[in-house]
Amino acid sequence: MRAIWKGYIQFSLVTIPVRIYNAFESSESVSFRQLHKDDNGPIGYDKKCKKCSNTVKNEDIVKGYEYEPEQFVIIEQEDLDKVKLKTTRVVELQGFVDKSEVNSMLLDTPYFAGPDGEVAAKAYALLCQTLKDTGKIGIGRVVLRDRENIMMISPEENGLLLYKLRFPKEIRKISEVPLLNNLSADKDQLKLAKTLVDTMSKKFSEFELVDRYKEAVREMVVAKIEGKQIVTVAEEEKPVVDIMTALKESIDQAKKEKKPMEKATGKEKAAEGKAATKRKKAV
Repeated sequence: MRAIWKGYIQFSLVTIPVRIYNAFESSESVSFRQLHKDDNGPIGYDKKCKKCSNTVKNEDIVKGYEYEPEQFVIIEQEDLDKVKLKTTRVVELQGFVDKSEVNSMLLDTPYFAGPDGEVAAKAYALLCQTLKDTGKIGIGRVVLRDRENIMMISPEENGLLLYKLRFPKEIRKISEVPLLNNLSADKDQLKLAKTLVDTMSKKFSEFELVDRYKEAVREMVVAKIEGKQIVTVAEEEKPVVDIMTALKESIDQAKKEKKPMEKATGKEKAAEGKAATKRKKAV
């Protein structure tokens, strides 16, 4: 695994050299190139000025901040370099909180943190174990790509997991969603809905958590390469059913899906018992 950032985790006078790694695999996505319809030539990205319509080279592009409509102040790299913050190469922990206090909507991008060398391993292990034993998570700041970010640090198995957090001001309120006021559920429907939820309950590990669309796209691409005909499945229109009927039928269906597994298990146990009895008699 290749590190994308190297620096320190610091809390009070304790400093831990770490390396940061991406926690997810971006190369798994299926991407396409834009092509010219007439000759399949790749389409390039032309940077054109909207004012004079001329194509502009990278060295002729500057950054500008629009402080009024069509009024810009030019920002040079040396201006940005003057904005130096203490947390440029340091994840500076400012304190520790219970994980339950952090709104899940604030969680943005996950990263793994690992010790930078054997010397750092002991201090790294100490922080990891301390967070596990106390049930706390660390909240701090770090500068990534010219922007200061709030980071959350929590233990994950034998290591540390970092989450870049969104700023609370960026989070919208669910109360702003239309038609949420004065909502209420019918008691009879609620009773059936709870029964359905109980019937459909299972462990998280039992779910098939794969991107079926991505796999279907890959199969389609392979079929096109091999010159095969692509067969599509027509989507059936589902009939509109009143909610009580739908709930009752859903409960029956969920029970039927569970029963065969339970019966099969029972028969297997009975068969094993009979076989054991026969073996004992034979002996």
